[in-house]
Amino acid sequence: MNLNVPAMSTTTVRTDPAASGPTPASDPEWWRNAAIYQIYPRSFADANGDGTGDIAGVRARLPYLRDLGVDAVWFTPWYPSPMADGGYDVADYREVDDLFGDLTEAEGLIADARALGIRTILDVVPNHVSDQHQWFQDSLAAGPGSPERERFWFRDGGGADGTEPPNGWKSEFGGPAWSRVASPDGTPEQWYLHLFAPGQPDLNWDHPDVRREHEDVLRFWFERGVAGIRIDSAALLAKDAGLPELLDDHDPGDHPYVDRDELQGIYRGWRQIAESYGPDRVLIGEIWLADAERFARYLRPGVLHSAFNFDFMTCAWSAPALRGSIERTLQAHERVGAPATWVLSNHDVTRPVTRYGRADSAFSFDAKRFGIPTDLGAGTRRARAAALLAMALPGAYYLFQGEELGLPEVEDIPLERIDDPMHARSGGLDPGRDGCRVPLPWSGDRPPYGFGQGLETWLPQPDDWAGLTVDAQIGDAKSMLELYRTALGLRRSHADFASGDLRWLNLGQDVIAFHRGPGLTSVTNLTGGRLDLPPHEHVWLASAPLEGGRLPADATAWLRPQS
Repeated sequence: MNLNVPAMSTTTVRTDPAASGPTPASDPEWWRNAAIYQIYPRSFADANGDGTGDIAGVRARLPYLRDLGVDAVWFTPWYPSPMADGGYDVADYREVDDLFGDLTEAEGLIADARALGIRTILDVVPNHVSDQHQWFQDSLAAGPGSPERERFWFRDGGGADGTEPPNGWKSEFGGPAWSRVASPDGTPEQWYLHLFAPGQPDLNWDHPDVRREHEDVLRFWFERGVAGIRIDSAALLAKDAGLPELLDDHDPGDHPYVDRDELQGIYRGWRQIAESYGPDRVLIGEIWLADAERFARYLRPGVLHSAFNFDFMTCAWSAPALRGSIERTLQAHERVGAPATWVLSNHDVTRPVTRYGRADSAFSFDAKRFGIPTDLGAGTRRARAAALLAMALPGAYYLFQGEELGLPEVEDIPLERIDDPMHARSGGLDPGRDGCRVPLPWSGDRPPYGFGQGLETWLPQPDDWAGLTVDAQIGDAKSMLELYRTALGLRRSHADFASGDLRWLNLGQDVIAFHRGPGLTSVTNLTGGRLDLPPHEHVWLASAPLEGGRLPADATAWLRPQS
């Protein structure tokens, strides 16, 4: 890939000695305004040289995260797993996969991070387990009609001889959501439900064992010092026991497996468990819902503390689209007294530098294909501007590892090295999600770029990432890393980021501008030309150099307004 990206620079930062933000380490509601860094353990840092990231690698790099200025780290699953879906097929919730280390090392990481003022958030995957989980293995051995199978969704097949799936539900990864098992002598028998890969059988949340087990898992990790739980696929747990066919439209709460009303009771129970360990323990939902009212129900007092805002993340680079998403998000959260979250990327979506450089810069899983043209220069400018826009908004900010380095999506992974099931389940049309999961570059001018001592990483790194390493960017005022470090530092120290009300400033339909309290104005220019800035005393920070005092296109500036 061609990384022919123009140089950027930031405006000199001025600090305000009178400005003082919250102290996240001591604030029980730290999660309302926190900067939270997502770690994909396989790809963060490799301490033992086997080409796969591990917990020891993260522990060694904790000072980097402290200096970056994040308040918490969220880990995607590190539990024992066959890796049918990047660890989201969990075989044991109370252990750590040998790939990453062991439970003692995980406990050490949680303590080390806490000593540096960084909290730890873990993924819990309640919708499904691995097909290697002991419960599922027991269900296969026990056979049809057994109590063991009641923890899952086993059903006889349709058609005269049971060769058809029980219904027409489709997997989120493509293809049918059902797979058939065989008896010990090889005779085909029942089918089981998996909304994702066949290696991820769905659990039956009507079963008391399932509920008790997950409540115990929460206690297990809270007792080891984790500050929060990120709930994977949080809107999918409850199912209509009749497993009816999908309709073109469903009344709110009446979809057979999405956003059913029974979920509210499940999460209220979880909230009580979290609060029993202290006011600073949090539950964060992965909830993909287009209906803002239904989304907000999960954030009412006594349910979840917060949830990811995917509406903003998937927006095209368009002022009306982004402003509309911001307004919808803030209104929905204000009604229930919950903080908004702002996310540009994660381990499932195309990286911003690549996505924002496309003619269609919105994100949709349905639109992912090989060979989509990208202007990385434009994408980088917009990603820098989007980062400052998102960080200036009221609420929590999440960033995915490598976002702070300006890493692009890796789109030329050899087909035989692609690991993500979305690629195979799409018949090879979807490139999958591995392009954003490539191991991080830390130093040096060739792979593995300081990721580890081994020469080959579990996913191949591009040959032209030397300019994107941590070492290459630290101290370079023009780099993406220094932009993030400066912005996160201002965000933490300036009181208006935490408590300033948002008031819109009208500078035209292609400009997103607002005040946060008395000391901060944010302006994002999507006009295509240079923009006159509103009256201000000085510039706190800008994603690109001003041109004759004007803000260039695809740039954001943080200003101190005139008194």
